[in-house]
Amino acid sequence: MNPSDPTGSGSGSPDTSTPTQPVGTPTSVQVQALLRLRAMILDGELPGGARIAELAVVEKLGFSRTPIRAALLRLEQEGLLNALPNGGYAVKTFSERDVSEAIELRGTLEGLCARLCAERGAPPKLLGEARVCLQAIDAVLDQPTLDADAFSRYVDLNARFHALLSEMSGSTVITKELERVYGLPFASPSGFVVAQAQSPKARDRLIVAQDQHWQVLDAIERREGSRAEALMREHSRIAQRNLRETLLDQASHPVPGVRLIHKRS
Repeated sequence: MNPSDPTGSGSGSPDTSTPTQPVGTPTSVQVQALLRLRAMILDGELPGGARIAELAVVEKLGFSRTPIRAALLRLEQEGLLNALPNGGYAVKTFSERDVSEAIELRGTLEGLCARLCAERGAPPKLLGEARVCLQAIDAVLDQPTLDADAFSRYVDLNARFHALLSEMSGSTVITKELERVYGLPFASPSGFVVAQAQSPKARDRLIVAQDQHWQVLDAIERREGSRAEALMREHSRIAQRNLRETLLDQASHPVPGVRLIHKRS
């Protein structure tokens, strides 16, 4: 799970003092620590290249060492941190090429996934769920203007459709690899959707992406594997364009996390 609205207290005493966490569910405290640390990185409170020592984070956030250690390890796995040879971590930075290649890899895997869905025949139940999901996205995009709640709803539904596409393929190998790629910074299906929320063209771009969703589903239902694959690979081009435009607009419209990306020189 990758929540989009990080919460968690930056003060207080260790784990057992959190009143909303029942005894015996330590993962809830680990999630709080993870969300808080991730937010600090994406908001620039911990800038790119900054060294992070476990004890310093424990003192700053008020959690015990166990959830902090788990959070740091998870953020390393997500690609936001680098483990240092002498202990501790450093906040990772990314080149525009790094992010572009991660998006390209996602498009390649999702294209393969869509082709397998078409060639093998997707389960009718999952096809029905995908159709309902896209109808819900249509309802969101029917609004003449999109507010923050509408964008949030779109992000959730978009993630759901892409997850259903992966499930339809019936391939545990591809599903596992897609989960790994989605965990790369900015490579998720909605990695730059929120970044474009203030653009006057944002709704139009989502409508184009939504049309591609429907076309992919149609290709899968018609068992047109090559068409489904090509459509999904083209779908990732939208994210590539959003990456370029977000970097160009960063000076006037700062976006959390994007400051970790440095443009090509």
